Amino acid sequence: MTKKLRVGVLFGGKSGEHDVSLLSATSVMEAMDLEQYEVIPIGIEKDGSWRIGQSSLQMLAGIMSSDHTQAITRQIPQAFQEIEEASLAVLNPQKIDVVFPVIHGTYGEDGKLQGLFEMAEIPYVGAGVLASAIGMDKAISKKVFQQAGLPQAKYLSYHRKKLKSQETEMVAQIEEQLGYPCFVKPANLGSSVGISKAIHRQELIEALHLAAKYDEKIVIEEFVEAREIEVAILGNHQPEASVPGEIISSNEFYDYRAKYVDGKSRMQIPADLSAETAEKIREMAIQAYQAIDGSGLSRVDFFVRKESGEILLNEINTMPGFTPFSMYSKLWEHSGISYSELVSRLIELAIERHQEKQSLVTTFEVE
Repeated sequence: MTKKLRVGVLFGGKSGEHDVSLLSATSVMEAMDLEQYEVIPIGIEKDGSWRIGQSSLQMLAGIMSSDHTQAITRQIPQAFQEIEEASLAVLNPQKIDVVFPVIHGTYGEDGKLQGLFEMAEIPYVGAGVLASAIGMDKAISKKVFQQAGLPQAKYLSYHRKKLKSQETEMVAQIEEQLGYPCFVKPANLGSSVGISKAIHRQELIEALHLAAKYDEKIVIEEFVEAREIEVAILGNHQPEASVPGEIISSNEFYDYRAKYVDGKSRMQIPADLSAETAEKIREMAIQAYQAIDGSGLSRVDFFVRKESGEILLNEINTMPGFTPFSMYSKLWEHSGISYSELVSRLIELAIERHQEKQSLVTTFEVE
């Protein structure tokens, strides 16, 4: 009898995207074949405390179906039900074979957790420490993409300390170099949390202060009259790109409400693009992925100017929304990979990457 692979599914976290993570993790666990995998749910509360086993499933009450909750509970080994310090369990390679960290945003998608897994020598799904950190930080990733020669919209970035000490100068520089309207974002947050569109000075000031509540760095981008196109990436050293899809937002821009609340935004897959444009976007998506040293998965977002058709790279998400109805999953579904197959492929890629790293020599002795 083949031994089941023990997969720790990690969710929640200290982030503005905590609730989105619960949705994604529920979908991942419901899609996993319990004949093939032994699923160990591991939750991180908003205050940073860790929970494991049946205790962590309480965080998913009202989200995960009762049938799946019972099925997963039945297969959790008793040893995991008795662990008081859950963080020690997930960092023990004798207890967990691979971790699937379905945590979006800070303290999960930004390299911090990935560093823990690297130190514990545990395979994990998704981008490594460097790619996670770069992908999460919009200010840094834009510099990396610029160095790689990928076209982007004009932008500026500041530390929030400058907002306290030089607000007038900062606003004047934004008005001169970017003008109105413009978008203001926290540098290290996803799901469009804390993003605002400013059409005059007072709105800009309010938007800057809002973004500063969520992060130490603020990114301001020029407004681009454009279509929003997204591509899913899967793989390690030889990544594949999905067909491009288009977001048709219910709001003026694709904010948190448009993504998760009102349910009126639409996805058009594949996007209505010429074959040449679609292929160019797919090529650029792989270039962006490789520029940050991506692995496992990412969703790469683009703007296509409505007037000229110019393609601009917007950003990369190393752990995008991961429900069966999320853009990432739907893109692969239209490209021929089902949701459950996608979950299995990502676990395989995690183990493959870990085995490659384990083959490296990490010590040196002078003979």
